[in-house]
Amino acid sequence: QVQLVESGGGLVQAGGSLRLSCAASGRTFSSYAMGWFRQAPGKEREFVASIIRSGGNTYYADSVKGRFTISRDNAKNTVYLQMNSLKPEDTAVYYCAAGRVPTTTPLAYNYWGQGTQVTVSS
Repeated sequence: QVQLVESGGGLVQAGGSLRLSCAASGRTFSSYAMGWFRQAPGKEREFVASIIRSGGNTYYADSVKGRFTISRDNAKNTVYLQMNSLKPEDTAVYYCAAGRVPTTTPLAYNYWGQGTQVTVSS
């Protein structure tokens, strides 16, 4: 089975940057599309970014385009989310997920990490 562990969250001022990492177990990492989702208190889990198995194509929510970058290193079984120009509305628990296709719905992903808290102060 695939196990995912996120890291890199923390507290940052508006306009700052954070880099999240998601480490995956096993040797089949390259078989999965990967996605990042986030969930704020009282809200549903929402799509942030996704990447295909080879890493050649990426997809972003409109709210983060131009600010966030998703990437993957299949040799290290790791996916990253570089977050720049952070805003208070980016505050949420961020989750990485693995699935067959890099769709925007969380229902398409089979494996999830435990989440890492990102807090952006104004």
